[in-house]
Amino acid sequence: MTAPTVLRLRADDTLAQRLARSAALRAEGFALRTADVAGWLTQRARAHHFRVERIALNDLDGWFFATDTGNLHHHTGRFFSIEGIDVNHNEGAIRRWQQPMIRQPEVGILGILAKEFDGVLHFLLQAKMEPGNRNLLQLSPTVQATHSNYTGAHRGTPVKYLEYFTDPSRGTVLTDVLQSEHGSWFYRKSNRNIVMETVDDVPVDDDFCWLTLGQIGELLRYDNVVNMDARTVLASCPVTSAEPGALNTDMELRSWFTVERSRHSLTAERVPLADIEEWKRSDFTLGRDDGRYFRLVAVAVEAGNREVTGWSQPLFEPTGIGVSAFLFRHFGGVPHLLVQAKVEAGFLDTVELAPTVQCTPGNWAHLPEPLRPYFLDVVRVAGPDRVRYAAVHSEEGGRFLNAESRYLFVEADEAQAPLDPPTGFRWATPGQLNNLAQHGHYLNVQARTLLACLNAGTVRLDPTR
Repeated sequence: MTAPTVLRLRADDTLAQRLARSAALRAEGFALRTADVAGWLTQRARAHHFRVERIALNDLDGWFFATDTGNLHHHTGRFFSIEGIDVNHNEGAIRRWQQPMIRQPEVGILGILAKEFDGVLHFLLQAKMEPGNRNLLQLSPTVQATHSNYTGAHRGTPVKYLEYFTDPSRGTVLTDVLQSEHGSWFYRKSNRNIVMETVDDVPVDDDFCWLTLGQIGELLRYDNVVNMDARTVLASCPVTSAEPGALNTDMELRSWFTVERSRHSLTAERVPLADIEEWKRSDFTLGRDDGRYFRLVAVAVEAGNREVTGWSQPLFEPTGIGVSAFLFRHFGGVPHLLVQAKVEAGFLDTVELAPTVQCTPGNWAHLPEPLRPYFLDVVRVAGPDRVRYAAVHSEEGGRFLNAESRYLFVEADEAQAPLDPPTGFRWATPGQLNNLAQHGHYLNVQARTLLACLNAGTVRLDPTR
């Protein structure tokens, strides 16, 4: 006799409540008090030898510039390459440009292991060294690895805890989604963002610690503590939303976004790195004469606790600090964020939702005021009474050198951010963005950083403080 088919709930309706309980525990968790994390990170930095030294481009070990294209490749054909790209866009102050771009046509794993202690979800983060981080060591996901790394192309030691994210039988998936990386610097790059819950008795390596979502939220108040990869994973967690409504229905918001994707005409054609216009190569850099945007540099790295303890690699180094800010207002008592449908040359689908302002101001200073990014001045002149959150966070430290952005939530009024915003902008609630973040390629990495701050309770957008 055939056993009856058993249907299961389509979604875990308790997960948001469990995450809320974890977000509420902010001062201490199972293993470590929040106030002690800074000291623990300092201890882990002293426990290993770390060194990053700039070197000449031609001194990169295992890398070569192809004689026919000038593209920069690893001798294995794995990891990533630096190529040129030619971009044409039908809108904007700059409609055609060429630049170097990182091409890495493989999907990495950004995985955080979760486990309940005393009925509260905790997340296993590691103190990970990345050569591009200004302070080198930051809190990262349990597993942060490219496909080349976790399949052993580097011939180093195995990635710790990888089995929890490659063997589905080891736990329960809480969230799992492909998300983009920086669309201005990566060509169509995606990573798997996953949180996996286990009931196993997990041995904890010295460079790892269990923290609640609330503890992580407290640490997000500080500069350069929680790395980009941890932030993007946390942004996809389905948190509780008590919003009674929104200016735009979920369908209206998605329809507007679809229209934005459809109306932009953008081509991004790969071209030889040696042929890109306005970029010149010297012994130590490939950059522009005007000093704008970024430059290609090379570093030699020593890291005692990495799978490989020494290597060299190219990095992109921005020429200024970025600004990524959401303006917010309240409508009907509900906080709304002003999102931007932003075109970036490396996106798979041309447009993703971005913060209201996302730019490096110095790159626009040479243009007349009407051609500079909308709302930039609103953010720059905002007084302390309007700035609800501000912190400097590193971008991807494995590919970018000293790449930092100042992340903000800034309260606005009708004169600064009207109910009917300019083309390319729309009001959306945090709950709406959280729903979209559980699907791939809706929110860009900068928007996901700010959403992570909301999910972890780092910032509150109440009408009164």
